[in-house]
Amino acid sequence: PTTTPVHTTTTSPTTTPVHTTTTSPTTTPVHTTTTSPTTTPVHTTTTSPTTTPVHTTTTSPTTTPVHTTTTSPTTTPVHTTTTSPTTTPVHTTTTSPTTTPVHTTTTSPTTTPVHTTTTSPTTTPVHTTTTSPTTTPVHTTTTSPTTTPVHTTTTSPTTTPVHTTTTSPTTTPVHTTTTSPTTTPVHTTTTSPTTTPVHTTTTSPTTTLPPPPDCPDWGQNETFYLCNCTMARCIENNTIEIIPYECPLLQNITCTNGKKPVLVYDEYYCCQYYTCDCVCEGWGDPHYVTFDGLYYSYQGNCTYVLMKEILPIHNLEIYIENVFCDPTEDVSCPRSIIVSYVSQVITLINHNLIGAAQLEVLKNGESLNLPYSQQGVKIMNSGLNLILEIPRLKVVITFGITGFSVTLPFQYFGKNTQGHCGTCNNNQADDCMLPGGKLVESCAVMADYWPVEDPYKPNCPTPPALPTSAPEPPPTLAPCKPDSMCDLLKTTLFAECHPFVSPENFYRGCIFDSCHVSNPTVECTSLQTYAAACAQAGVCIYWRNHTTLCAGECPLGKVYKPCGPAEQPTCEDNPSGPTMNYTTEGCFCPDGMKLFNQESGICVEKCGCLDPEGIPREFNERFEYKCQDCICEESTKTVTCKPKVCPPPPATTNCSAPGFVLVNQTSPSDPCCFTYVCQCQPNTCPVTNMNCPIGYKPVVSVPNGKCCAEHTCEPKRVCVHRETEYQPGSSVPVIACQDCTCSNEIDPKSGLLKITCVFQQCKESCELGYEYVESDSDECCGKCVQTHCVVNINGTKQHFTQGETWSPPGNKCEHYTCVKNGETLTASRSQTVCPPFQESNCQPVSVEKEKGCKLMSMKTHITVNGCQSAQEVDMPYCEGSSAAAMEHSCSCCKEINFSNRTADLVCLNGDTVPYTYMYVEQCGCTKTDCTRAAGHHVRRKRSFTLL
Repeated sequence: PTTTPVHTTTTSPTTTPVHTTTTSPTTTPVHTTTTSPTTTPVHTTTTSPTTTPVHTTTTSPTTTPVHTTTTSPTTTPVHTTTTSPTTTPVHTTTTSPTTTPVHTTTTSPTTTPVHTTTTSPTTTPVHTTTTSPTTTPVHTTTTSPTTTPVHTTTTSPTTTPVHTTTTSPTTTPVHTTTTSPTTTPVHTTTTSPTTTPVHTTTTSPTTTLPPPPDCPDWGQNETFYLCNCTMARCIENNTIEIIPYECPLLQNITCTNGKKPVLVYDEYYCCQYYTCDCVCEGWGDPHYVTFDGLYYSYQGNCTYVLMKEILPIHNLEIYIENVFCDPTEDVSCPRSIIVSYVSQVITLINHNLIGAAQLEVLKNGESLNLPYSQQGVKIMNSGLNLILEIPRLKVVITFGITGFSVTLPFQYFGKNTQGHCGTCNNNQADDCMLPGGKLVESCAVMADYWPVEDPYKPNCPTPPALPTSAPEPPPTLAPCKPDSMCDLLKTTLFAECHPFVSPENFYRGCIFDSCHVSNPTVECTSLQTYAAACAQAGVCIYWRNHTTLCAGECPLGKVYKPCGPAEQPTCEDNPSGPTMNYTTEGCFCPDGMKLFNQESGICVEKCGCLDPEGIPREFNERFEYKCQDCICEESTKTVTCKPKVCPPPPATTNCSAPGFVLVNQTSPSDPCCFTYVCQCQPNTCPVTNMNCPIGYKPVVSVPNGKCCAEHTCEPKRVCVHRETEYQPGSSVPVIACQDCTCSNEIDPKSGLLKITCVFQQCKESCELGYEYVESDSDECCGKCVQTHCVVNINGTKQHFTQGETWSPPGNKCEHYTCVKNGETLTASRSQTVCPPFQESNCQPVSVEKEKGCKLMSMKTHITVNGCQSAQEVDMPYCEGSSAAAMEHSCSCCKEINFSNRTADLVCLNGDTVPYTYMYVEQCGCTKTDCTRAAGHHVRRKRSFTLL
C-alpha cells in the first residue's frame, strides 16, 4: 500500500520538496508538482501522510481509461496546478465509479484535470466546462466497475503494471493513475484548493489560497517551447496558450567559402534550414583559406592557435606548428597539427618536409599505432594523409605532406571560433580577429597575435602591441615566371570542379610557392589541396598522373585512388555500425578486395583469418605453422593451432661400428618430426699412428660406409738414397765415377722414383797451352796441365815453352820469358835500358827512325798465383821509336797515359779474386837521362802472365 516515486515534488504549507518520497495508503504518479501558497520548492524531500508514486498503482473498485479525468473526493492531475493537501495527478486520475476523459471539466466535491488551470472556487474551463455532481465527457470514455479500456493492464489485487496499474477486481489502463483521498502529484503546481487543467477549468469548494499574479516559470506573454514541436505562451495567472510551431520558409543561401550549403535541423529538430559548414584549409608555405573562405599567406615560424572556441563548449582546440622549410628564403611550412580535445593532446606530424612524407601520430607525446579509436577520437592513415575524426561533433581534420584541412559543423561551432582559421559565420569581414575581439584589416597581421607557448621554440617573438594604424602594404615581390604545373589548376583537367570550387586561391598559392620555394614538390600541395576540396564537393579527379613530380606511390598490394573512403571497408565491419563519411586520396585495396582489418592493412578477396605470420587464410583452411596443425575457424574467425602429431620413431638401429652414435634428428621427410639415426661423430674414433718411412706420406681416407678415418702411407714422387729424399732431376751420389740422377720413372715395388746412373765422361780436350794428363789417384778423370805460355802477338796466339824468351816485333828492347810460378807458367817482361848519350860526342846528323812510337794491343789471359781470368782481356803496349828524335838523343817509346783496370781471376778452389793491372792509353817518345841511365844500367821488367 506504499509507493516511492521518481522525479516527484510534493509540498505542504511549509515544505519545498524535489525528488520526494511520500508514504501513504495510496499512490500518486510521476510528472506532478503540488505547491501551496507558502511553498518554494528546490529539490527538497518531504515525508507526510501522503504518497508521491512513479507510474502509480492504486487500488479502487473502478476502472480509469487512457487520457480520462474522473473526479471524486480526490484528484490526480498531470502538468496541472492544484493547491490542496490531498491532490496527486499523473496524466489521468481515476478515483470513483465515474469516468471523465481528457479535455473535460467536471465539477464535484473534488476535480481532477489534465493540463488544467484553476482560477477561482468556480470553474472557468477552456474548450469545455461542466458543472454537476456527475461527469460530462468530451472525447470521454466511461467505464463501469467491470470495464477494461484500451492500453490497460488488469492485474490481481497485488499487481503493478507499467506506467499505470489499478489493483481491484477490474482493470486500470496504461498512462492512467488512480489515487486515493491522500495523493501528492509530481511536476504539478498547485495554487489553490482546486485543480487547474490544460484546456479545462475545474473548481472545488475546498479552495482556500489566492492564485499568484503571474506564471511562475515564464514571463507574461512569453513564448516557449513545450514539446513535440509545440509552442506555448504564458498569458497570465498561470494560463497558457498553445501555439503551433511554425517553420520559416526554406531559403537557399550562398556560402562565402565556396562550399555547398548543408541542410540541418534546428535545436528542437522541428524545422530544417540551410547553413554553411566551417572548412579551413592550409597548404604550401603556408597559405590559408579561413572558415569563411578568406585567402591569405603567413610565414610565421612558431606554433599558433589554428582554431579555438570563443566560449568553451566542446573543449576543442587546434594548433598549427610552422617551421622554415627552404634554405634560401624565409618561408615556412606546417610541420604538425596539434588537437586538444577533452583530456587528449594528439599531434599529427610530418618528419620530412622535403621528400616523401613521414607521417606519425602522437598522443600525449607517445607514438600511436593506427588505426586508433579511443575516447571519442578516430584516426586513420590513407597512405598519403592522416585523418582525425571526432564523430560526436562531426569534426574531421586531415594532414598530409604540407597541407591540412579542418571541417567543423556550423550547428556545433557556428559563430564560436577564433584563431588563424577565423570566425565561422559566413562573413569574411570579421575573419581577421585578434584575441579579445578586435578586428584588423590584414589576416597576416592577425596571425602574429595567436602564438602559443612551445617549449621546443623558446625564441618565438612576443606579439607586438595591438595595431592602431593601417598595416603597411606588403613588399613588392620580384616578378617571377611560375612553373607550368600551376597552370593545370585552370585547364580542362580540373574543369569539372570549377563550378563547385574556385581554383583561384589555390592557383595564387601555387604561383607563390613556385617562385619562392626551391623544393618543386611543394607545388604539389596546391594541386593536392584543391583536388581534396573537389572530392568533398563530389568531383573526383585523377590528376597525379598528369605531373612528373606528384606521382602517388603505394606499397605492394594496394593501388592509388584519388577518392576513396577514409575508413576503408574491412572484414570486421559491422554493417549497422557508424562509419566515417569522408573521402580522401590514398592507397586502397584493388577493386573486389577489402582490408582484412584496419590493423593488418592486408587486402583479401575472401574474408577469413590471419595466421600468425599475417597471411590471409580462408575459413576452414588447414595449414601448418611452426610444426602445428592450424585451421581457420569460421565460428570464431580465428586461427586455432594444435601440436603436430608425429609417427613413432623406427626401431633402434645398430650403431656398433667405430665412430657411429645413435642420435635424435629432424626427419628428412617431415621437418616437424624427429627420428633416430646412426650419426658419424669422428671425435669418438680411436687415435691411430700416422708415422711413415722416409719417402712416404700419411694419407687419411674414410671408406664408404665407415665413420672413422683409415691412415695409409703413400709414396711421394721422390728418390730415396741412404735415408735422404731427392727430387726428380737432382743428382744422387751413389757410385764413384758414375753420374746418378733421380728419374721420373716409378719403381713398381716401392712406388718411389728410380735412380739412374751412367759412367762419367772425362773431358780430355784442353785449351792451348795445356795438355791432358791421366790421373794417378782415385779420381775418375785426369786433368789439363799447363805446358806452355800462350801469347797473343798481333792477333796470333803463340805459345812458348818454359824458359823460352821472345821480344815483341819492332821492339827489341823489351823481352818476355816463359817462367814457372808454382803450377802456373807466366810470361815475365823485361826492358833493356840504354846508357846515357852524350850528344857532344856525336856529329849531328839527322837520322829518321824506321818506325815511329805507337800503341799496340794484344788479348791474353791474366794468370796470377794459380788464378786466371775467365776471359781474355785487352793488354795494350807501346812499340817503336820516335821518328822526329835525333839518333843521338837518349829517348825511347813508352807509355805516356795509362789507367788501372780490374779483372776477376778464378782460382782452382773456385774462389774469385779481383786483380788490378795497367791499361796503356797513349804512347810517346820521352827523353831519358842518359847519364843516370848509364850509371844505373838496370833492366826494367814488367811481370805479367800471358797465355
